[in-house]
Amino acid sequence: MRILVIEDDRTTGDYIANGLRQEGHVVDLSRNGREGLLTAQTSDFDVLVVDRMLPDLDGLSLVRTLRAAKNLTPALFLTALGGVDDRIEGLNAGGDDYLVKPFAFGELSARLAALARRPQMRDDESTLSAGDLQMDLIRRKVTRGGIEIDLLPREFSLLECLLRRKGRVQTRTMLLEAVWELSFDPQTNVVESHISRLRGKVDKPFETELIKTVRGAGYRIEA
Repeated sequence: MRILVIEDDRTTGDYIANGLRQEGHVVDLSRNGREGLLTAQTSDFDVLVVDRMLPDLDGLSLVRTLRAAKNLTPALFLTALGGVDDRIEGLNAGGDDYLVKPFAFGELSARLAALARRPQMRDDESTLSAGDLQMDLIRRKVTRGGIEIDLLPREFSLLECLLRRKGRVQTRTMLLEAVWELSFDPQTNVVESHISRLRGKVDKPFETELIKTVRGAGYRIEA
């Protein structure tokens, strides 16, 4: 991956950058918010690591500026501010994940890998489809054959993940990372139970089954 680390603390920034480089990634390191914003705007990265408390331009404003400019590069906030309100503020600013200092490098690396694997929505992409199934991402509306389907938030996210990778198998691990933001297996049947409920709404009332189980691998929605 190509990763941009925006961290003003020299020790922390060097620690992250050196560790990621040892894993084989290409890493750029910025020491302040304005430099980091310029670098993020002028180069392509797979993922960003952004400290919240930056000189010149704080991390929240940096990410808000990128999102306003339609830059959808996944961003992980790394900060000492670990309260629930702080996390909510970071996610609402356009962050994709939030890791509190002090942190384990292994967890940071795993979270970045998970973010980089998430499918990104194109700037002009507002609908997804498979056969007669339509998903409106702006209105958060799903229809099949013109009939509206009422989905809970997790069900919507699960269907969105399958539609974004239409025709390709999604493993249990991939779905846990994309929908539940878990980089570990909680040893529960949460994926299976949600797939079952989703099928009950998307497939069972209709003649054609779209969501397929690929034995020993995962799930796929037919193209």
